[in-house]
This record gives sequence, C-alpha cells and structure tokens, in this order.
Amino acid sequence: MKQSLNSMAVYCGHQYGTDPKFAQDAKKIGELLGKNKINMVFGGGDVGLMGTVATAALENGAHVVGVSTHNVIEKQEPVHKDVEIMVVEGVNERKQKMYDLSDGFIILPGGIGTLNELTDIMTMQQIGESKKPLFFLNTSKFWGPFGRLFVHMQQCGFIEDIHDYNIHVGNTPEELMKIIINY
Repeated sequence: MKQSLNSMAVYCGHQYGTDPKFAQDAKKIGELLGKNKINMVFGGGDVGLMGTVATAALENGAHVVGVSTHNVIEKQEPVHKDVEIMVVEGVNERKQKMYDLSDGFIILPGGIGTLNELTDIMTMQQIGESKKPLFFLNTSKFWGPFGRLFVHMQQCGFIEDIHDYNIHVGNTPEELMKIIINY
C-alpha cells in the first residue's frame, strides 16, 4: 500500500564536508522536496548542508520548519532566517518534535548529530515504536561503512533481521526522490 509522505525530516551535517558533491546533492534534494510539494523539517541551522537543503527547499515552494534548542542558538550556529523556527529546551525534545512533525526521514551525510538522530529512529523501529521510513542519500558512498557495520551487527547476532527496518537507499537525489514518491 502506497503511503503519502507530506513532510520529511532531513538529518544532515551543519558543515559542508570535504566532498563538494555533498552540498550539490543537499541542494538537489531540497529542490526536489519543493518541486514535489513535500514539506521539510530540519535542525534549523543556516550553515553547512542544513542551510543548503533548507534554502533550496524554500526556493522551490516547500514549507520549511526548523527545530532548534536554546543552547544551539546561543552558542553554536545561526538559525535560518527565512524558515519557521521552533525553539525547544533540549536535544531530546528537539528530536521528538522533529519526529512528530515528519512522515519519514531523509538522511544526508553528516556527523555525530546525524548519526544520533538516525539511530534513535532505528531503535524506535527495533522496539516497535515507529514504522516511519528512513531514506539514505548515499552521496559518494558516504553511508557504505554504516551499512557494512549494520550487516556486521546482524552477522554477530545483535540485530535479528535487517529487513525489519524501514530503510531505503538512493545513490543520487533523483533516485532517492523516486523511491520516496513511490513509497
């Protein structure tokens, strides 16, 4: 049964990374979200891949909501000035708000925060608290090592069946958006 995905959370880095393709693909995903009338929820930052994907989504007609914390705003990064911003107390409340506002999750290259956000969703899937899909954009094979670790965990008996997770992978923004639209 096809499920409508009207609002997607995008997890990604607040830096650009070393490969220019990361920013190119972030921009393209933002464009495709807007053109396909899919709204976006993200961490609220105006820097790195976060700012790139949000700006592109906005410029292409998506409604974009940023969810940030007081601490992040005060100490670390500027918020995106052109999006609706929700400010919450802490990172756990931020993740819950992003979860509540989203029908699924797009995972772009990123760091520890991105990894934390996606593994929280995977944990919720594992214990039956979520069936919302995860869509990985595997730009320049960025997520390959994570995928191998995931398989290794199954082979070592720590994950029962990797197919229990609602995970989808695309190697290009266009390929991933096709998967999202046909979900």
